[in-house]
Amino acid sequence: MTSTVALIIAATLDYLIGDPWGWPHPVRVMGWTISRFTKLALTYCQNSLTQRLAGIVLGFILIISSAFIGYLLIQGARLLHPFLGVALESILLASCFALRSLRVAAQTVLQPLTSGHIVDARSSLSHYVGRDTESLTEAEILRAVLETVTENATDGVMAPLFYAIIGVFIPVIGPAPLALAYKASSTLDSMVGYREKPYTYLGWFSARLEDCLTWIPCRLTVITLALLSGKPLYIWRICRRDAISDPSPNSGWSECTYAAVLGVQVGGTNWYGGVAKHKPLLGDAIHPITPHCIYQALQLTRYCFLLWLGVAVPLAVLSKLFFLILNERMREFERSESHDGNRELRMVSC
Repeated sequence: MTSTVALIIAATLDYLIGDPWGWPHPVRVMGWTISRFTKLALTYCQNSLTQRLAGIVLGFILIISSAFIGYLLIQGARLLHPFLGVALESILLASCFALRSLRVAAQTVLQPLTSGHIVDARSSLSHYVGRDTESLTEAEILRAVLETVTENATDGVMAPLFYAIIGVFIPVIGPAPLALAYKASSTLDSMVGYREKPYTYLGWFSARLEDCLTWIPCRLTVITLALLSGKPLYIWRICRRDAISDPSPNSGWSECTYAAVLGVQVGGTNWYGGVAKHKPLLGDAIHPITPHCIYQALQLTRYCFLLWLGVAVPLAVLSKLFFLILNERMREFERSESHDGNRELRMVSC
């Protein structure tokens, strides 16, 4: 039951506070570890095989250690005081959710853009995307923000929640360790999971693993958003038409679903270091992308998050009550059997 309480508190903390700037954050520790290991691996591993092996070692070490350290910290806090354990678990869980961070990131770009300061908007956008932003038009900036918000809605919000919910139903593990493990995988993918050099071989395992771990929560997110839109068959048809052409097995589906719900189109040509990269067009351009569309996308993510939470929490409580009642019935049965056995022994002795 404490894990369920921690999950509710974590969701509330992310909504109200998010990730305060300058505070210690697990992802920063993960990022530091990845950077140090990557430098060593690229220095001493000179061929594709050794780099692949180094990438596998990095993946297993970071993911397992993230979950294990989180578990040890929570258990240690619980030994000091149960409330301290719940508090720490809530904070660690909240650090895995990026719902408020996505909104803040979008606002830092949209506010100067809507005020007519396009240069400031480009500068702010450059902190969140890898594409070249110096010459982007207003429409291209809006598309970049929407693509970032909708892609990260899955791997930054819904997938961590999915693994946290799984952890709630596995009391021996708990939600925070599983969410931290996924966060480690996602951080690995964002830092080294590229096809371009020098990460082609080193990041191969991280990219494939993150794709696998995100596949189920991504599809569940697509289904949830399609149902929330009130036009699930239409959304599914657009996704089947467009999302499968995206090279990513997950981000294309996530972006396409939001595009279909909002009636806009994303994808197209982006520039990275002066080199053009073409992404498939996702969705139909029924409406232009506006700041309102981006805020709608953020709101849809919040509704999806709350819906999953609203389903998971009652189920967790009911399952806990079910096992408590079942355990009590088993104890009553054992006491009854023991009492009957003692009575039979007394009758035999008589």
